[in-house]
Amino acid sequence: MSNSSIGKRIRQYREARYMKQEDLAERTNLSVTYIGMIERGERLPRLDKFIEIANALEVSSELLLADVLTTGYKVKNSRLTEQLEKLSDEDRNRIYEVVETMVKHSQKKI
Repeated sequence: MSNSSIGKRIRQYREARYMKQEDLAERTNLSVTYIGMIERGERLPRLDKFIEIANALEVSSELLLADVLTTGYKVKNSRLTEQLEKLSDEDRNRIYEVVETMVKHSQKKI
């Protein structure tokens, strides 16, 4: 398991919510030093602390574990859905058209 990828995801979602490490530390009753160590991949939080972090960030654990889970495409689909929701309708439709074209061409090869 990659501590650094979990830490990077925690940092990514913390920053996306405009939270400082101090804010996350306060919400989880953890030290700023410990939050920093997690985000740098130096430490891996215990399950109870990981749950507190996920709850404080208001993000599912599967999104924080996306790079280390082997559950197929469910995790990646969740991440893509989240990213697509942030786009304009026009950009989202363009992406859908590209994906549909790629799927169509892939099915012809089968």
